[in-house]
Amino acid sequence: MEHYDYLIVGAGLSGMVTAEQLSLKGRSCLIIDQRSHLGGNCFDKPDKNGVMYHVYGPHYFRTSVPRVREYLSRFTEWRAASYRIKVNSQGRLWSFPINLESYEEWLGKPATEEDFKSYLAGLPKLSSINNSRDVIVNAVGEEFFNLFYKGYTRKQWGRAAETLDASVTKRIPIRTCRDDRYFSDDFQALPKFGYTHMFYRIWEAIKRQCPASHMQLDTSLKDIRKSKQIAYDHLLYSGPLDEYFDSRLGELPYRSLRFSLECIGPDKLNNPDHPGFAQPALQVNYAGDEAFTRSVEVKHITGQITPYTNQVWEFPQEYEKGKNEPYYPVPYDEAQALAQKYLAMAKAEPNTTFLGRMALYRYINMDQVVNEALQVSETLK
Repeated sequence: MEHYDYLIVGAGLSGMVTAEQLSLKGRSCLIIDQRSHLGGNCFDKPDKNGVMYHVYGPHYFRTSVPRVREYLSRFTEWRAASYRIKVNSQGRLWSFPINLESYEEWLGKPATEEDFKSYLAGLPKLSSINNSRDVIVNAVGEEFFNLFYKGYTRKQWGRAAETLDASVTKRIPIRTCRDDRYFSDDFQALPKFGYTHMFYRIWEAIKRQCPASHMQLDTSLKDIRKSKQIAYDHLLYSGPLDEYFDSRLGELPYRSLRFSLECIGPDKLNNPDHPGFAQPALQVNYAGDEAFTRSVEVKHITGQITPYTNQVWEFPQEYEKGKNEPYYPVPYDEAQALAQKYLAMAKAEPNTTFLGRMALYRYINMDQVVNEALQVSETLK
């Protein structure tokens, strides 16, 4: 029987960062993942024409936490990235997040920042903010909510914005200036050679620092428990919270996604407004009744010089255990109440640590995942 100090379930950011930090302490780790690759949802690779794409949807790294940037910089160089998005609604493209240009497009004429502020100040205000719809309506009014959020939110979450926690839309900025960047973090960049390359560098560091550590892909926690060939002192779990407990209190709701990759040759890239690209921006959100929510052309930020490109189309769907992957915890009251019961059970699990988006049932950004992993690692012996 093989023995490890730690069994780490999940070879994404939570698992790999924690394993790397533990390896510095000389702790042996067995990292497992039921997928056939490391990197979790950050996994990227070239398509048939050599054009990079994000297999599980776009991952736009950004942070305002120096510690996170400094840590990951041990394993990658960076390419500065400007994450710019358009919204397709009512038959045209709009600037997004909402900013002065969005207001001018809606108004149909030039305007000043003072004009936009005056318009917003004149809107009726809600007496309380109770859900995702309230956040946007209170900030920019019903018309902008209907234009940008109503249809998109219903497709993405399978529920109306009125039924979702305010945090869903609260994290999206609204600006009265012309700043159309999707994020305002101090540091916005992509790993220069891709996320997968960065993860392999982390794995190399783990092996160098603790040769007794190993990785097993195509392996689940149930596989390990059934085999009875692996012993460990402590478990680090980053999978779905309820599935750890065999959903004994009921299944937590997650949203899943289906991705459709379209590889595009130079014969179709003849739009003079964005030569060499299939669409005018990195990401286009679709706020209408289309089945998809967005298309992403990551070539806009990778810096690849190639006559080819690709688009990844994203179709939201219900999560069905064993049939697709869980991507997002669904933030509404009943789900949160059930999650709290599972989290209480998680705290009582001996020699077990839950970490990451799925295991804690909350939406957190990549840099928050890394920061959490670094903090957890400090508490482990």
